[in-house]
Amino acid sequence: MPKNITLAIDEDLLDKVRVLAAVRRTSVNAMVREFLERTVAAETRRDEITQELLRLSRESVADMGEWRPSREDPVMRRQS
Repeated sequence: MPKNITLAIDEDLLDKVRVLAAVRRTSVNAMVREFLERTVAAETRRDEITQELLRLSRESVADMGEWRPSREDPVMRRQS
């Protein structure tokens, strides 16, 4: 069941959002809801990707040997 929330927003911004919503033939409520849905979906996807990368790194049989980054390494110098 949908829940109502109260949102404090600058009056000038609200006026602009109302115009934008009218141009898009939607409502401010729908715009806020869609923004929040997209934000949560993107964060969820990032979390899934991170978990998959961590799983792959744990299961990897690759051997990095004894190499450790040092200040003399050209790759490390570029980051400074």
